[in-house]
Amino acid sequence: MLRPLLLASLAFILPAAAQFHRDDPYPRIHDPSTVVDDAGSTLMLCTGHGVPLLKREADGRWKREGLLFSDYPAWHKKEIPENRGHLWAPDIIRIGSQWFVYYSVSSFGSNESAIGLATNKTLDPASKDYAWKDEGMIIRSRGSNHYNAIDPALIMDDGRLWMSFGSFWEGTQLIELDPKTGLRKNAGQQPIRLATHQEIEAPFIHKHGDDYYLFVNWGKCCKGVDSTYEIRIGRSKQITGPYLDKEGVDLKDGGGAPFLATEGKFIGPGHASIYKEKGREMLVHHYYDKDRNGRSDLRMLPLEWKDGWPLIAR
Repeated sequence: MLRPLLLASLAFILPAAAQFHRDDPYPRIHDPSTVVDDAGSTLMLCTGHGVPLLKREADGRWKREGLLFSDYPAWHKKEIPENRGHLWAPDIIRIGSQWFVYYSVSSFGSNESAIGLATNKTLDPASKDYAWKDEGMIIRSRGSNHYNAIDPALIMDDGRLWMSFGSFWEGTQLIELDPKTGLRKNAGQQPIRLATHQEIEAPFIHKHGDDYYLFVNWGKCCKGVDSTYEIRIGRSKQITGPYLDKEGVDLKDGGGAPFLATEGKFIGPGHASIYKEKGREMLVHHYYDKDRNGRSDLRMLPLEWKDGWPLIAR
């Protein structure tokens, strides 16, 4: 566990590395959400003021379509007064006819953080039904907690909705949500700890066959070409863990099989999710472009499976 002042220099420098400019139609992409399809369009969200909604164009570039928030819910300021509207690491899932978007509201250099929820019937800003509804706060962390309530990632499994989250402190966590409302179930229960490391965040759980795979980031983000982010992975027979690496070490005990690290101009890959495109699983993540002064951008790489583990198809 890193202390808050050190953490401030590592994981909370997003304005320098991932600023979203409202006037930039092709913004930097940092902390991409799960990629989704809606009404013939491919879309995602990412870190930025108001939570940018991006649409993939025919040339592969991602263009700004709109914002989750133009005016911020009052509870943001009440709960996290140091937040200035720069909202981090959203994720999105469709349940029935509703889109559920979870996002992070945090303060600089501490675990005074919260994860919020907004819903919408459509992701098309031109639709008459396009309207984001604030559903409030899902979970909050305080200085007395052993976790940090940021970096949400969703998975629906056999009718049950789960959210992994967490950054630094005592690692990544898991809670169950109500799939009807998107709100937390059993709020009085402590989150389930999934993985621990000195520098860990951005969990994502993917089910393949009968197994569950937990992707996490180790290292430092948000430092451009000096970023040390890398993706590690563990596998479990149950969504709640234990997640073991290829050597059989529990990720709660510091385990984590290497999966993707810096290569060539692609510095510090991180914040993984998986998108199925034309029947093939693609690893979605951001990286820092060495050839563009460390600008953060999106990369999608095809996956294949060997001996029960994913790897990048070469």
